[in-house]
Amino acid sequence: MARVDAGEIYELHARVCKAIADGKRLLIISELRDGPRTVGELAAALGVPQANASQHLAILRDRGIVAARRSGSNIWYSLTSEKITEAIDLMCEFMAEQAQSRRSLAG
Repeated sequence: MARVDAGEIYELHARVCKAIADGKRLLIISELRDGPRTVGELAAALGVPQANASQHLAILRDRGIVAARRSGSNIWYSLTSEKITEAIDLMCEFMAEQAQSRRSLAG
């Protein structure tokens, strides 16, 4: 197996972080935790126009976070790995700890 260059990993890391640095995209990822959804289902769940949901999905797809599968006239989107939700959950835990720490210092 070829050795992976650290610089390449950090570049990919930055690209993924930029992709998830948007509230709507985080909501899309959250919606996909329970399984594949169509763009229409995601747009309805987020309360955004379908075109807007499609733009967000294109970014997530470009970064390898979601995959698309056509079935008839629908395109179903799913997460490519549960690790992205695990990473997001860890970040949320970290942020909750930080918020608690700040409240403790302020109080």
